[in-house]
Amino acid sequence: MNPARKIYCRIFQKAFRIAIPLLPYRKPDILGSLDELPELFKSKGIKSVLLVTDKGIRGMGLTAKLETIMAEKGIKLAVYDSTVANPTTDNVEEARRLYLSSEAEAIIGFGGGSSIDAAKAVGARIAYPRKPLSKMEGILKVLRKIPLLVAVPTTAGTGSETTLASVIVDSKTRHKYPINSFPLIPRYAVLDPEVTRTLPPSLTASTGLDALTHAVEAYIGGSTTKETRKAAKEAVSLIFSSLEKAYSNGDDMTARRNMLRAAFLAGSAFTVSYVGYVHAVAHSLGGKYNVPHGLANAVLLPYVLEKYGKSAERKLAELADAAGIEGSSNEEKAKAFIDAIKKMEREMNIPEKLRGIRKEDIPELSRYADKEANPLYPVPMLMDAKALEEFYYDVMEESKAEIATTA
Repeated sequence: MNPARKIYCRIFQKAFRIAIPLLPYRKPDILGSLDELPELFKSKGIKSVLLVTDKGIRGMGLTAKLETIMAEKGIKLAVYDSTVANPTTDNVEEARRLYLSSEAEAIIGFGGGSSIDAAKAVGARIAYPRKPLSKMEGILKVLRKIPLLVAVPTTAGTGSETTLASVIVDSKTRHKYPINSFPLIPRYAVLDPEVTRTLPPSLTASTGLDALTHAVEAYIGGSTTKETRKAAKEAVSLIFSSLEKAYSNGDDMTARRNMLRAAFLAGSAFTVSYVGYVHAVAHSLGGKYNVPHGLANAVLLPYVLEKYGKSAERKLAELADAAGIEGSSNEEKAKAFIDAIKKMEREMNIPEKLRGIRKEDIPELSRYADKEANPLYPVPMLMDAKALEEFYYDVMEESKAEIATTA
């Protein structure tokens, strides 16, 4: 990155860091069970609610309890269950139309980050009926109050239940863009470990590593606060002690509960302190090839941390301490922390490479990542689009040597 752009990025990031105490960050109120929702809506005079979920979640029966108790309490529930992984603008518009036709007054996002992100975007479109989502990309483009939003995470990873972010794919261009605005933070989050009990091991692993990525990127960046550092370190500690237990035994409710808390903490940390190049690259891969976000983050995380080198060494050593990883120096601890992530990923069958990345797409993908990350993300070491290209080659299933011989 050229020196002038570096200076601009750092000044931009410093301005946001100074502004943190002045911005309306908040955390959702936490509910411990789905049983609490009907009384919540009744207390607010809400008689009709839109549920945004996906067919897989509903097909597994995870929404059945909620649908039953809402009906028993006389609250109408309109269900939109066509959300896809990496939710699209079409999903949002379909759900918005159902919200309006059912005369809903509140929204529940029920599922992983995709359903919760879609629910947030529906709320944004209700608040701005004449403004397309493409005009909401970026930061602070949604200023109006959205309908009451409740998030029910069925995975312990995305942290979407506590963040101001919604990430949506344009159905026409396949460009994946974040919408970051304070009204999108859910008012309530239901952290019920029973809802996560049937999550398959592969999704337990990838979403748990998504939470780890949130905590790590928030911690090593340049816009941390005392509160976000504490939250990120606790999240890392919980993930290292509980993720593999939840992966190996889905009925371990203590591990499931710990992972829900870890995801919530990591989400609250990165909402204030932002993420980094792992997310920027992962978002471009999700938009172009529909790579699941948690998987993309998991595969990319070690590569990006290694690239940061000494710029992230001290903070990675501090996270190693939180994870109970020993070493005699910051350099040794940082390396051991990255190695521990790699080991955990191997033991949970996370691949080292991603299929389907095409060499000819990489320049465009890296430009998307550059546009998303710079100047907003306060990363330890700044990189431009050309430098970011390396990460796509790192995670391509085809090796660099093979690329060189076939080019």
